[in-house]
Amino acid sequence: MVDQLTDLERIPQQRLLLEQSDIFDKNTTYKSLQTELTVLQSRLESLVEDDLFDQRQVSVSDETVADAEVSPGAAQGNYDITISKLATSTKTIGTSDVGGQLNATSDVSGLLLSEAPFRNAINDGSFTVNGKRIDITTSQSLQDVFDAISAATSGSVTGSYDPVTDKIQLSSGSEIILGSSNDTTNFLQEAELFNNGTGTIDSSNALGKVQTDKALVSGNFSTPISDGGAGTGSFKINGVSISFDASSDSLTNVMDRINASGAGVIATYDATNDRIQLSNTTTGDLGVSMEDLTGNFLAATGISAGTVQRGDNMEFSINGGGTQVSYSNTASEVTTGIAGLSVTGKKLGTTSVNVDSDRTAIEKGINDFIDQFNKVQAFIETHTSSSTDTFGKVNTGILYGENFAESIASKLRSIVVSEVSGLDAAMNHLSEIGISSSGYDNNLSVEDSDLLSEALTDSLSQIKTLFQDSTSGIGVQLLSYIDQQIGEDGDLIEKQDRLTEQSTDIDDQIERMESFVQMRREQLISSFVSMEQAQQQINQQMSFLSSRLGVSTGQ
Repeated sequence: MVDQLTDLERIPQQRLLLEQSDIFDKNTTYKSLQTELTVLQSRLESLVEDDLFDQRQVSVSDETVADAEVSPGAAQGNYDITISKLATSTKTIGTSDVGGQLNATSDVSGLLLSEAPFRNAINDGSFTVNGKRIDITTSQSLQDVFDAISAATSGSVTGSYDPVTDKIQLSSGSEIILGSSNDTTNFLQEAELFNNGTGTIDSSNALGKVQTDKALVSGNFSTPISDGGAGTGSFKINGVSISFDASSDSLTNVMDRINASGAGVIATYDATNDRIQLSNTTTGDLGVSMEDLTGNFLAATGISAGTVQRGDNMEFSINGGGTQVSYSNTASEVTTGIAGLSVTGKKLGTTSVNVDSDRTAIEKGINDFIDQFNKVQAFIETHTSSSTDTFGKVNTGILYGENFAESIASKLRSIVVSEVSGLDAAMNHLSEIGISSSGYDNNLSVEDSDLLSEALTDSLSQIKTLFQDSTSGIGVQLLSYIDQQIGEDGDLIEKQDRLTEQSTDIDDQIERMESFVQMRREQLISSFVSMEQAQQQINQQMSFLSSRLGVSTGQ
């Protein structure tokens, strides 16, 4: 009974909860409207604040000759580009044979194969001379190899080493035939001994090479490398200092250090010619400066005495004009002289480059705006309208009767159909470029796509003004109004804040009501308990009196 009485007293709370649910639904719907307006705001920003109307597209008739890129606002036109020379990098080629000899004398009995400074390490295995197999190990000396050749060929082929030419020579009274398909050692390859159809075969090149992975002091340089004696050697390339320690750094270490520096060159070692090469990381006819500071690295490696192979600049012309020059194969707008146009040469020849407005991107931007504008209007229409079903029941949207929402739809429509001052009468309304409203609803549509495309071709600057005029441009006005709604302290934001406050107030009212209900419930429970206790006491008294008077309680 107490619970039933309590529920009756909660009826006002239930009414407030229904009211609060309606407020919550409205607030949620307004939040969704805010989201739709935010998307519309973004679409408008691309029309008003970004460089959409300055977008350009470029086409190249022969992309094997050149590529072209354009930036927003590039000068429109058709340009014949002729590439007459491509840019290449400057190279500094060090002197050859910077490595020392295999051996200081012709006596190679003490030169172990494992320690001989060939280009690549010799491996154990066998090779063939005149059909005879010679087995070698790297623990043998070079003289041991010569002796093995002589023994295998019964003395018909002899070997020797000339320290002056730094070459090995094999001699015989008849033609020498070297190698077979099943040789397993690389000795003949590293000794650069190849068949020539005669009885005398010399190494093709000097054999002693720089040992790139050994410390510079033991790297077999013909001119010993010094770091000044304190491990603090240094040199400069293009003004950038490179340090080295001859006792601990190898040639590979130093080249890696050069390549990782800001010197703008790449250092490589040419093992065939036993020389070091510096290649500029950029193209063009640009020099390379260098100097030894402490030690003699550049001199000892033959770099400073090397030959400079000057790079080429790219040379091109535009529309038959004078020759233009670029260090790089890509000529920027500064070099081409055409605003926003850069050209990258790929091969010699002529190609046509056409720069035009990117009407596809612009038209898409306008259509994206229209689609989102209509989406906002449809959202408001759906949630403010009412309808009657076949049974006569009226169904209303969540925002039905909300003048605030309907005013947003009305204001948006009035802006898009307004006149933009300062433009010709033939171009001061959206309808003049094929965009119009039906008059039956708040939506926009592209009624004449051909008219829009034609306007984008012939009157792009006026369309840009139609949207971007600082005072009456449609896009500018729409952005300003939307900011009034969803910007900081915007009307729509304040509307949601007020609804939130109303919902919070209802929570407070319900809490106070529930406190009163709980108090009344306790009072009722207390009253009923007291009543039951009184009834129990009366029953006990009646029972006592009956027993005294001898009256049966059942009578």
